Amino acid sequence: MIGVDLHMHSNFSDGELSPVELIELAREKQLLTLALTDHDTIDGNVLAAQHAALHGIQFIQGVEISSFWHRPSIKKTHAVHIVALNMQNLEPMQQLLLKQKQLRAKRALLICEKLQQILKTDFLPEIRELVDGHDERITRSHIAKVLLKRNVVTRAQQAFDRFLKEGKAAYVPFLGVEMVDAIAIIHQSQGFAVLAHPTKYDLSATNIRYMIEQFAAAGGDAIELPPANTPLSTRQMLDRMVEQHQLKVSIGSDFHGAHMPWLSLGHVPKLKDGQQGIWEFFEL
Repeated sequence: MIGVDLHMHSNFSDGELSPVELIELAREKQLLTLALTDHDTIDGNVLAAQHAALHGIQFIQGVEISSFWHRPSIKKTHAVHIVALNMQNLEPMQQLLLKQKQLRAKRALLICEKLQQILKTDFLPEIRELVDGHDERITRSHIAKVLLKRNVVTRAQQAFDRFLKEGKAAYVPFLGVEMVDAIAIIHQSQGFAVLAHPTKYDLSATNIRYMIEQFAAAGGDAIELPPANTPLSTRQMLDRMVEQHQLKVSIGSDFHGAHMPWLSLGHVPKLKDGQQGIWEFFEL
């Protein structure tokens, strides 16, 4: 048992558990090292760090940054998430996250406006209840929960399929920081830049390889390994890219809560022989 999980979410973004509850679950799962990586916020990290210390769990400063990059095959931008880990100087990151939060709040309101036009109902008050009035914490998952509660859809995924995903009527793109700039700011914060879940972006194998190539060229430090149930050919491709670009690897469950039971806290993939875990290089 490796006891490391470097990707998880609390209710400071789109997770179900509070930072304290998350640490309690991590203790039950016998985790030794973890990072809280909420979307574009480190607001939950202080609570998580304090509670982790009480239980002898090594806490790593983390955040998942929403960024974008340019696909080579068609003229469009594509969302990509960069996880920042083990930041030692938070000031540069806090400046970026302030801008990201403002963009997140604006995007959430635009989505709600579109839904109101389509469905003739204002869902915003109920959505705000889920995030204690913090518009910058609203994600599409929160919106999907309310649509499910109001019987607009029969399951949360249907909300994405009908309204919220790219190409649907209520979709609003999130154009935050560019990937290369996110990596630079992570390094200014004396942290490590990790390409999160590289196989989850609905990209062809060719474009995944191109994305990793661009990530490495921009100074990215590590790739997050895919779940254990990933097709062998996909895992082998990523392993080759790690070796080719001399990248380190990271592991994380991307745990959100009971509403995503397929993502279990502490359930992380195994490293291939010769791969270096990014946590081995942390300054603690």
